[in-house]
Amino acid sequence: MFGTHDLALFILSALLLNMAPGPDSLLIMTRSASQGWRAGSAAALGIGAGTCVHILAAALGLSALLATSATAFTLVKLIGAAYLIYIGLRMLLAQRPNSAPNKNPSALEALPYRRIFLQGFLTNVLNPKVALFFLAFVPQFIAPEAEHKALAFVLLGLIFNLSSLLWCHFLAFFTAYARSKLRVSRSAKLWLTRLIGGLFAALGVKLALAEHA
Repeated sequence: MFGTHDLALFILSALLLNMAPGPDSLLIMTRSASQGWRAGSAAALGIGAGTCVHILAAALGLSALLATSATAFTLVKLIGAAYLIYIGLRMLLAQRPNSAPNKNPSALEALPYRRIFLQGFLTNVLNPKVALFFLAFVPQFIAPEAEHKALAFVLLGLIFNLSSLLWCHFLAFFTAYARSKLRVSRSAKLWLTRLIGGLFAALGVKLALAEHA
């Protein structure tokens, strides 16, 4: 249909792949736990916007540059890694939250939703491995005889992104709900924030050390 094949298998695979943990999921859970589901939703929408950039770039052949040019891959990789490490360091350096009732009870600094959206967007769009993933995964479900392969690629990419948004919003709601039911001390929240910051920094280092495929 529309130049694709095994669509049901693609949807199932996309859902399972989106459930795999990574920087995107970590950001959504962190923001949902600190500011509620709306903040997690803002991060998820930013990630979805970043995915749309990868989809269009891959469909237009721009992502092929990352696959063939070690210089381009390394440049984007280092920028993305630096951004993840920056987020991680901000969390690692978090201070004990103010005890005043009108202050954010989380150790993590509260941000406007537009900035959280931008965080999600940059976390996703600056990861060259996402671009390479689309180049490697999506074409497997495009029929060789398809007349408009780019259109089929965009269609499959949007289906993938829709499943991603559904999962990410479930993650945001679930994390916010769990946060409302759990009673965690301020000191524990501080150390949890620092632990998550360490994970972000580690993911940044891992991305920086990733080799060009």
